[in-house]
This record gives sequence, C-alpha cells and structure tokens, in this order.
Amino acid sequence: MTHPIVFLSDFGYRNEWVGICHAVINKIAPESHVVDLSHGIPPLDVRAGAVVLADSLPFIRHEAVVLAVVDPSVGRDQDIAVRTGDGRFLVGPDNGLLAPAWHASEDIAEAVSITSSAVRLEPVSPSFHARDVLAPAAAHLATGMSLADLGEPVEPQGLAEFRIPEPEVDEGKIACEVLDLNRFGNVQLNVRSSHLAAAGLDRADRILVEAVAGGGVVEQVATYADLGEGQWGLMIDPRGWLSVIRGNPGNAAEGLGVTSGDIVWLKREGD
Repeated sequence: MTHPIVFLSDFGYRNEWVGICHAVINKIAPESHVVDLSHGIPPLDVRAGAVVLADSLPFIRHEAVVLAVVDPSVGRDQDIAVRTGDGRFLVGPDNGLLAPAWHASEDIAEAVSITSSAVRLEPVSPSFHARDVLAPAAAHLATGMSLADLGEPVEPQGLAEFRIPEPEVDEGKIACEVLDLNRFGNVQLNVRSSHLAAAGLDRADRILVEAVAGGGVVEQVATYADLGEGQWGLMIDPRGWLSVIRGNPGNAAEGLGVTSGDIVWLKREGD
C-alpha cells in the first residue's frame, strides 16, 4: 500500500523547486498522492514552518508521510527521518523544524540520518537536499521502505530541539511574541484562550495592545465581520492562536509596526 505525502516548504512557486520535488517523488512513488500543505512559509523562517506544521497535524492523515523543508543551513545540518511515538513519519532537516510536530505526536520512537546511497540521488547537490535527499526519502517511506533502510540510526536526544515559546502571563497582562504575519496583515501571537483566561483578560471587552512601534485599544471579537472598516480587534484564529486584526481594509502588522519574533504586550484597558 502506498501512503500519501504532505509537503511543506518555504520555496514559493517562482522557480521549479516544488515541481522538481514532486517529479522526484512521482518517479519513486507514482501512486502516492502529494498534498501541498504550504510553500509560502516566510523564507528561512524555521519557527514559522514549525508552528504551521504542528498546528496542521490534527488534519493530516495519520499514515501520511510528512515532508518539511525550511533549511537556512542546507548542506550543513543532517537530513533526518523519524517515526513518532504514535506512528507518524516525519522527514526534514535537523534544525528544529520537526520538533514541535514530534512533541505533539508522543515524541520520537526511532530516528535515522538519511545516508543510504540507495535512497539519495547521487551526486547530492550541496544546495538542494530537498530534491536529492529529503524528497526521495519521503517517497521511499511512502512505498513501504523501513526507516532503518534510509540510513544510520541517531539518538533522539541529539537532534535539534525547538519548542514554541510560552507567553509571560500575570494578572491583567500578558507579554507575548509575534508568531507569524499573514498576507492580510493579521498578527498571530503565541497566546491561546487559556492564557487569556489565566490573565483574567478573557472577559475584557477592550484590551490595550502595545508594541515598540505602535499600539492601541482593541475589542475582542469572534469574526472579521464584527469589525468596521479599519477598526482594531482581537480574535482566536482558526489555528487557536490569538490574532490582532483590523476590519477591511486595514493592516494590523503595519499599524503595530511589528514583524515575526517581536514582543507585544496585552493589558486590561485602564490598568
């Protein structure tokens, strides 16, 4: 039985990189269906890719092979494949990109460095391991190859680690970080509804949002349609994160002057 492959990267579509990885997979596993999760991860942004991948796992078939490529140090970091505690297969660079996904999947049961010449496309390009190492490994796993046949085993404790940062929560205030910005200018924060409740802000109709370059008083809403033109709001987005938004047309990221990784403060109005 051939398994599907779910593919995430920061490649975009301007060049052939996504298509050539598809072509490599098709030669090895022609019956495998490839789902393009996203190729719009901000360039080289490992954290953004890791968050998207971990958030998407509940919607990905358990038997699918996950192929993720956001690799600022391509050619330096080892290429790995892991089997998680709950049986998922994850393939990608050893730079922390896969870590939140395996933590969400009962951690690592087995891991290998992809070194087998029977799997890799030789000679391996130093700058395109996605084509020559990672895509072939994912395709072979999709056709039923065992993890052990991909290469040498590695100790999970030695793999690059990354955990999504937690906000600092106090009564009436939260210090948090920008996780991501989407094309509409919405600002995704590392805040869940549970953090709002812990700070006592879940019942506040209006909250002060402050960043280094801007800020203002916003109201909590359930949908984008609850806001008038240019009006500021806070809502829990479809992935469960708190986002600063503005009614169309409006751009919260520009108004706050923030980018990924910046600090944002949430406070009860009047405190």
